[in-house]
Amino acid sequence: MKILIVEDEVAIARMIAMNLGAANYDTRLFFDGMQAAEAMKEDHDYDLALLDVMLPGMDGFALLEVMKSYDIPVIFLTAKDDLLSKVQGLKGGAEDYIVKPFEVLELLVRIEKVLERSEKYSDVIHILNMEINFKEHTVRQNGEEIPLKPMEFNLLAVLAKNKNIAVSRENLLKMVWGTDYVGETRTVDVHIGQLRKKLGLGDQIKTISKLGYRLED
Repeated sequence: MKILIVEDEVAIARMIAMNLGAANYDTRLFFDGMQAAEAMKEDHDYDLALLDVMLPGMDGFALLEVMKSYDIPVIFLTAKDDLLSKVQGLKGGAEDYIVKPFEVLELLVRIEKVLERSEKYSDVIHILNMEINFKEHTVRQNGEEIPLKPMEFNLLAVLAKNKNIAVSRENLLKMVWGTDYVGETRTVDVHIGQLRKKLGLGDQIKTISKLGYRLED
């Protein structure tokens, strides 16, 4: 998946690119809206664009129109948190509008949802010796299907989609069991133990002290 990032704050742009790279996305950075628009004439092969609103050269709302002409879904990442700007962005055709500051994990989840809606997200992830098929709800290791319970599969899916990124127990509970779940984070630990045992991932699913877990490829 190839993602365009247009953000005039260099440190923020590079931080986003670094985290998307860790999640296995290809990225290209621009710090000026007009430069991004001009570059699109030569290369507009992107699955998604992350745009700031307040950009030099051409603002994000104008750049959104360029992206629409190339059928590229857009998520706004901006400090403009007023209702009028949100309405303008979403009514203008943006898929989502995220106000800074934001958590990287939240951004990754929203990117995933937009890619799914735009049918650009792959039904299959290959990681380590596993093939995770979301459409079939199956996991295969070296071609052999490994039976997993529904919550085990969902937990593995979250870790795989956010590979090399530490995910807290609290976020895993929300993403796998839902925001209405009232159980303890110990539930996550039990299911992680089952995944490690069934898939032989004792070394690959790392425990992050006082936080949660990370799947490393």
